Amino acid sequence: MLRFHLKRLIADKEFADKRRITVAEIAEATGVNRMTLSRIINHPGHNTGTDNLDKLCTYFGCEIEDLVTHIKEED
Repeated sequence: MLRFHLKRLIADKEFADKRRITVAEIAEATGVNRMTLSRIINHPGHNTGTDNLDKLCTYFGCEIEDLVTHIKEED
């Protein structure tokens, strides 16, 4: 399963920019649908395309491993 760290990246950017950042703002800046962002934030294991991951890494200025962690599923 993949674990997304989008909430943490948003919080870090809010702290750095000293302002609130909305999902709508991220959607507008990245071109990633607002509903897709909401699913990434609220639904563990949500499946999204690599183009969305690329756009989010570009927006946050981060590496993919800052955005996503692979969690091994136990058998």
